[in-house]
Amino acid sequence: MARIKGGMNAKKKHNRVLKLAKGYRGARSKQYRVAKQAVMRALTSSYAGRKERKRQFRQLWIARINAAARINGLSYSKFMYGLKLAGVDMNRKMLAEMAVNDAEGFKTLAELAKSKVA
Repeated sequence: MARIKGGMNAKKKHNRVLKLAKGYRGARSKQYRVAKQAVMRALTSSYAGRKERKRQFRQLWIARINAAARINGLSYSKFMYGLKLAGVDMNRKMLAEMAVNDAEGFKTLAELAKSKVA
């Protein structure tokens, strides 16, 4: 039986990595060894970035809620505590959406939170 060498599989693996490295500067998109390192780092960073994006959005929502709550005479923490006491179970994304697009509705929630805290 003839011996089968691994050249085809190696070429396939190299091409897969080089395809991922397309658009990188210089040797990072041309040479396999350098491209492999760049791709590994990029994939690690993109994984971390997907986690970080969630943190950044939560931070943005909290900032928006805080700004709207202060307009209505409450701090963020007092507003959230008041809503909890009132039994309003609403996530920060929706509260931030209300703060930006539905000022009257947010004002109603703020009054409810204010009455529960006081």
